[in-house]
Amino acid sequence: MIDALQFDFMRNALLAGVLVSVACGIIGSLVVVKRIVFVSGGIAHAAYGGIGLGYFLHINPVLGAVGFSIAAALGMGAVQRRTRQRADTIIGVLWAIGMAIGIIFVDLTAGYKADLMSYLFGSILTVPTGDLLIMLVLDLLIIGLVTLFYKELLAVSFDETFAAVENVPVDLIYMLLMCMVAFTVVMMMRVVGLIMVIAMLTIPAAIGEQIVQDLRKMMVAAIVLGMVFTTIGLWLSYFLNLTSGATIILVAGTAYLLSLPFAAARRAGN
Repeated sequence: MIDALQFDFMRNALLAGVLVSVACGIIGSLVVVKRIVFVSGGIAHAAYGGIGLGYFLHINPVLGAVGFSIAAALGMGAVQRRTRQRADTIIGVLWAIGMAIGIIFVDLTAGYKADLMSYLFGSILTVPTGDLLIMLVLDLLIIGLVTLFYKELLAVSFDETFAAVENVPVDLIYMLLMCMVAFTVVMMMRVVGLIMVIAMLTIPAAIGEQIVQDLRKMMVAAIVLGMVFTTIGLWLSYFLNLTSGATIILVAGTAYLLSLPFAAARRAGN
């Protein structure tokens, strides 16, 4: 692995893995505790609309995905909290519409879209320095928001009724969480791709939940696990000539399956 670090693309890939792991660990823990994995998946797939829009407007597709993801997150969050219809059905429809919009915009864009598939399936080895800066800014924004509203996020994640009694603006905090999920999705799409976002967002946090009970410790555990998974996945993909995003997810998924017997034994011991 040390030899591989002589290449700029490997150094960028490792740094991208670290930056993404920070966001995934923090937001993934909230997603797992709040049990909104499906909504997160909807935001991830709808983000493809922003990719297509970015290509159509000839701007950085990542920037297009940021705005589109936030819009999708707010829309899905509002649907889940206010609609009388089946929320999962409507979110699924918005999920499909977002991807369809992205495909249409790509079709309407002249020229060859060489790296388009990297947003769907991930291409951590091709992450440019500009995207690393965007990831860093989003990381700092997420850390700042979670630090500032930690008590409110904690209350809303575990018991919305109690939070409302304590005069916490539940709807506002929930929408804030949706926006942070959108930021995290945008960061992950270049690492593991939009199709596999859910796995990276939830697996480290799910393992962390089995190890510790405190939410802060769970976030730290998920961050560390995410860094381990991305590093091992990168190493394996580099030396075995495998797709990086899929290899990272496979490493994380294997670790989760191996953790289940230990979690069961721990519950039995308690």
